Amino acid sequence: MKKNIITLMVILMLFWGSAASAVSPKVPIVSLTDKESAMSVILIERLEAIKEIDKSSLSHAEKKTLRKEVKAIDRQLKELNGGVYLSVGAIIIILLLVIILL
Repeated sequence: MKKNIITLMVILMLFWGSAASAVSPKVPIVSLTDKESAMSVILIERLEAIKEIDKSSLSHAEKKTLRKEVKAIDRQLKELNGGVYLSVGAIIIILLLVIILL
């Protein structure tokens, strides 16, 4: 039992040290078609335009519609980019389960 705990601690230390250098960019590199890339550029430009708006002069309802629009644009961008994202914590839990089950 003690041998398993030491092995587990060594494995965790190895993965913990390399996790800092394994940070990936927010947008993964995915090959997109011309239509998809043009659409993503338009959506990103709209997000930048929304960020530049002076929100202090807007009413509550206008702010709410902007928030909904930003959420919808984020969903569309995620659909275009695709991919599966795993956090460092999820990877550690998966590794722990694999080690325990084996």
